[in-house]
Amino acid sequence: MTVLVDGRPLAAYAGAYLARGRVFVPVSPVLTQLADRLWFDGDTLVVERDARRVRVRLNATDDLNAAFVPAAPVLRALGVGVTYDSASHRLTLSIPRGGTVASPTPFNSGIPSVAPSTVFTPVPPATPRPVWTGSPLPRRTALPVPPPRAFKRRG
Repeated sequence: MTVLVDGRPLAAYAGAYLARGRVFVPVSPVLTQLADRLWFDGDTLVVERDARRVRVRLNATDDLNAAFVPAAPVLRALGVGVTYDSASHRLTLSIPRGGTVASPTPFNSGIPSVAPSTVFTPVPPATPRPVWTGSPLPRRTALPVPPPRAFKRRG
C-alpha cells in the first residue's frame, strides 16, 4: 500500500496495511513526521499537533518502529485529511495549510517603533509666601569688613 503526504510518497520501512476494514499506518514515520510532539504516558502514546492532542493505547511490547495505529481516526483527530482509494491501494494524507505569512515591513528609523506613552508628572506644590511679622531684627553675625589698605607716600 502506498502512503502519499500532500501528493508525495512517504518512504517507510514498514508499509501500511488493510485489516478488518481499516488502514493501519506505522507510527514511525507517519506520526513522527505529521505530529509536533510524541510521548508515552504509561502504555498510551500521546500525539500532539497544533492544539490537538490524541491518546492511542499501544501494547506494552510495541516500540515506535514496530507500532501501528488506525490511520483515519487518529489522523483526522489531528486535523489531517485522510482518503483511501481501494482500487489503487493508495492512502492520501492532506495537511491543511495555515494562513499566509506576511513579510515584515522594512525598518524605518524615522518612525518610532513604539507609540510614546503618557508620562505622569505631578504638579509641584506652591512655594509658601513669607509672612511679614513686623520690623526686622538686627543681624546677629558681623558683616565681614575688608582689611584696610596700606597707604604709600609720594615723595
